[in-house]
Amino acid sequence: MVLTATSTNNVKVYTVSGSNLARKIPDWLARRKRKELQKDIEWSTRIELIQDFGFPEAALRIKATPDGTHLMATGLYKPQIRVFDFANSSMKFDRHTDTENVNFLLMSDDWTKSVHLQNDRTLEFHNEGQMHYRARIPRFGRDLAYHSPSCDVLVGGASSEVFRLNIDQGRFMTPMATTAGGVNVVEVNPAHQLFGFGTEDGTVEFWDPRARNRIGVLEPTIPNMQGGMEITALSFRDDGLGAAVGTSSGHVLLYDLRQARPWQIKDQQYGLPIKVVKWLEPTRSYSGDALDMEGAKIMSADSRIIKLWAVESGKPYTSIEPPCDINDVCVSPGTGLVYVAGESSDIQTYFVPQLGPAPQWCHFLENLTEEMEENQKHSIYDDYKFVVRRELESLGLAHLVGTPVLKPYMHGFFVDLRLYERAKAIANPFAYEEYRIRRVQEKLAEARESRIRATTKLPKVNRALAQRLLQMQKAETTKRKADDEEDEEEEVKRIGGRQRKKVQAAAVTASAVLEDNRFKDIFADPEFEVDENVDEYKQLHNTYAKRVQKTVDRDDSSDEEDLDIRHEKISQSDAESVDSDDEFYQ
Repeated sequence: MVLTATSTNNVKVYTVSGSNLARKIPDWLARRKRKELQKDIEWSTRIELIQDFGFPEAALRIKATPDGTHLMATGLYKPQIRVFDFANSSMKFDRHTDTENVNFLLMSDDWTKSVHLQNDRTLEFHNEGQMHYRARIPRFGRDLAYHSPSCDVLVGGASSEVFRLNIDQGRFMTPMATTAGGVNVVEVNPAHQLFGFGTEDGTVEFWDPRARNRIGVLEPTIPNMQGGMEITALSFRDDGLGAAVGTSSGHVLLYDLRQARPWQIKDQQYGLPIKVVKWLEPTRSYSGDALDMEGAKIMSADSRIIKLWAVESGKPYTSIEPPCDINDVCVSPGTGLVYVAGESSDIQTYFVPQLGPAPQWCHFLENLTEEMEENQKHSIYDDYKFVVRRELESLGLAHLVGTPVLKPYMHGFFVDLRLYERAKAIANPFAYEEYRIRRVQEKLAEARESRIRATTKLPKVNRALAQRLLQMQKAETTKRKADDEEDEEEEVKRIGGRQRKKVQAAAVTASAVLEDNRFKDIFADPEFEVDENVDEYKQLHNTYAKRVQKTVDRDDSSDEEDLDIRHEKISQSDAESVDSDDEFYQ
C-alpha cells in the first residue's frame, strides 16, 4: 500500500483515498488498463477507507452527521443521494432524485431527516425510507438554512426575498425582504440565532429572528480593488462574535460583529469565488475565565485549492490541492480527516495528523501513515516503451508506422515493451552478454565498496607533519613485505638492504615523534603549529613543497587505500631525503 504525502510548512497531508486524476493518459491506454486492473500497481496498492466512496460522474455536496456515525453526499449522474456508514466502512444506501441538488441540510443528529434544495425550485424532505414531501418555492434557490427554535427553513435565491417554510405548521410564512437583488448565502449564528444573508450586491445583512427586522448591514471592501463583488460564503464562529466572509474575488475577511472593519483579510491568490469557509477550533482549554484561542484556524476553499491559515496572524498553515475542481469540503468534527467533493467520480479524502487525530472508526490511520508514505512513484507507461523514429529504424520496426502496434504520441511512438525487447535482442544479439559483463563489474565494485577499511584520525594541529610521519611508518611496512617476497641476486638484495635500513630509520624516528608523550603537544597545542608557507621552511624542505599542497587539505577520515596510493608516488623521494628529515625532527 502506498500513501501520497505532501508537506507545506512542515505539515504533512496524506491522500487517503481518491484517484490521482492529475495525470493525463491516452484514452486507448486507459481502456487497456481497465481490463488489466490486477496488473496495475496503483490499483493494487490503493486504499479504500469506505467502499464505493464516490459517484458515477461527480460529487456535489457532502456533510457528516452530528453524531459522527454517517456521511451523506449528493452527486450525479444520475442525480442521487448516498449515505455511507462509518461502522461498516461501506455505502448504506443510495436514492435517486429527479433533479440535481443545490444544497441540503441534516435536520437530526443522524441521517434519517434531511431537506434538499433542488435546482428545479423544489424543496424535498427525506426520511429513512423515502422522500416524504416536496414543496415548490417561488424562485430558484441558491442556499438554505434551518432555524430550529422556530422550525423555519430559510431559502435564499434569485430574489430579494428570503423564503420561510415552517415545517411545524406546514406552510410558508412571510418572507424577509432584503435590499439586494439576490441572496447567495444564508447562515444562522449557532450562539444567538442571528440570521446572516450574503447578497449578490456585496453586502451582508443581519436579521433578528424575534422581530424579523434587519438590524445591521455589513459592506466588505477590499483595498485597491476596483469593481463590484458578491458574497459567496459566510460562516459564524461558535462564540457568536466572529464572522468569516468569502467573496467572489477570492478574498476572505474576518469580522468581529461589534466592529465594522475586518481584523484580517486573506487573499486566496487565484481570483476564484470562495465556495467554503469554516472555523476550525482547537481543543478548548481555559485560562481562568477566558478561552485560549491559540491554534484556531480558518479553512477557505475555492474551486482549485483549500487553504488553512491562522485566525489571529493570518499565517499560512497548510494547503490541499485536489486533482479536480472543488464543489464542497467537509471536515470530520474533532479529527484531522477532510472530505472533498469535486468534479471526479471519487470523493477525495485527506488526513492531516497535526490538525487532529484519526476518527475512532479508522484509528489505524495514525499508525499506518508513516509506514505507507510514498517512497517511489510508478509510471503509468510501465508496459510500454517510448521510441523516436530514428530508434525505430535502427530496430527494424519502421515498417510498423501507421499500424495499431505503434501508438503515435508527441515526437515519437509508444510500442509494447515485449515487442521492443524482442526487436532489440534481434538487432543486437550480443546485448545480453554486454549486459551480463556490466552487471558482474557492478557487483564487484559494490563488493569492494562494502569492505571494511581502516581509517586514520589526523590531529588538527600540524596535520601535514602527522601525515608524513604516518607515511614513513607505512613505507617501512610495505618495503619489508616486498623484500620478503623477492627472490633476486645477492647484489640486488644488498642494495635493497641499504634502502630498507634508511626506511627503517625514518620509521623509528616517525614512531618516536607520534607515540612519545613528550612530543604530544606538537599536535595539540596551536603554539607549535608549523607554518609551511614561509620562505625559510620552503628553503629547508624543498623536497616536500609539492606534497604539502596535496596532503594539507585531506579529510580526517582518509582511508588506507588513498594513503597507499600516495606512498607509491613519494616513497622514493622519502628514502633519498631521510637524512635531512632526521636533522629537522631532532
